[in-house]
Amino acid sequence: MTTNEVTKKSRNVILALLFLGWSLGNLDRYIMNYAVVSITGDLQLDASSTGIILSAFFLGYAIMQIPGGWLADKFGAKRVLLMAVIMWSIFTGLTAIAWSLTAMIVIRFLFGIGEGGFQPSSSKIIATIFPKEERGRAMSIMLTSGGIVSLIVPLLAAYLLGTIGWRMMFIIIGAIGAIIAFLYWKYIQLPQDEAATAGTEDTSNKVNFKELLKTPLMWNLIIAYFCIYAVNWGLVSWIPTYLQKNRGLDLMSIGWAQTIPAITTIIGVYGSGYIIDKLPKGMEKVLGSISCAVIGLLLYLMFTAKTVTLFIGYQTVVSIFIAFVITLLPVIVLKKLPSSITGSAMGIANTGGQLAGFVTPMAIGFMVDAFNGSFDAAFWMLIGFALICIVSLVTLNDQKGTLLKA
Repeated sequence: MTTNEVTKKSRNVILALLFLGWSLGNLDRYIMNYAVVSITGDLQLDASSTGIILSAFFLGYAIMQIPGGWLADKFGAKRVLLMAVIMWSIFTGLTAIAWSLTAMIVIRFLFGIGEGGFQPSSSKIIATIFPKEERGRAMSIMLTSGGIVSLIVPLLAAYLLGTIGWRMMFIIIGAIGAIIAFLYWKYIQLPQDEAATAGTEDTSNKVNFKELLKTPLMWNLIIAYFCIYAVNWGLVSWIPTYLQKNRGLDLMSIGWAQTIPAITTIIGVYGSGYIIDKLPKGMEKVLGSISCAVIGLLLYLMFTAKTVTLFIGYQTVVSIFIAFVITLLPVIVLKKLPSSITGSAMGIANTGGQLAGFVTPMAIGFMVDAFNGSFDAAFWMLIGFALICIVSLVTLNDQKGTLLKA
């Protein structure tokens, strides 16, 4: 399939529907970080158990990234997309009936398995229907869903948790997912199934899975994905708890405070797409490395801040630089690798990011318990990940012999 086969109007409709799906996926992930405050009270859990619950989703999500990407390349992205939305809707709803720590862990893990194919399959659709010079913008639009949802969630969660409770809240979110699945089935109409065109593409760009894993670029991306998402999900998953227990804020105050960095995240992600599309060759890794260095510095300033105002101020700035790196990494995949293997490549790279989502919240939970409620060690861990991300981007090499031709 060529991008010329899809009209601009059709591309925009598909992009809008994908944005809707990404928004719902982000809604569940972000709102869980607030719901867990009520869940831990109802189920009488400590910080370590809370961390395990927050990490369970990401383990399932990470496990499904590579299979999800491969399935999208093999059988068509739309099929995988539909299955992902249907499964995550079911398990989001089932979250409401969790009666114990074990039940919650199993349900959240299976929810992650269900959603795992969504990101690589939707990324493949973007690479398939959009020309290269527009892929950065398209991806940035997708990623702004995280910023928009993080802006809405704090206040929405405070209201819903205080009125209908966390169980009914997850039932409603699951029902919304079922509606989105129907919209995908009816309105995402690609001219040809991607799998049906597999034998007609230029064989010079054909790459098997083993060759992809041997590409040095992929391993740099896996490490960079892991590190930047370790920082992102470490902050996102624990800041509500940190602000409540260590800074003395109530849930509604936390909600209002988090709207500020959420707004900058939206601006940062959306603006990053346009900037990245216009960068000269080789500048991506330079700006990415500088951004990671700034992230490390700002993390130190955050946890040593004397006041909540300063903490939120530093968090607001760090969110811009995190947004840039998070936008940069998938765009590298979309622009540097053939669209025929975009699903597999995105699944491999994103496995690093989702493993970070599994490891980091749980590790922070154990650290907080080990250091009697102190988050200092956790912040130092996140700073270390920012430094490793610098190395992975600086050494990123897309010269001939190390990178597949797109």
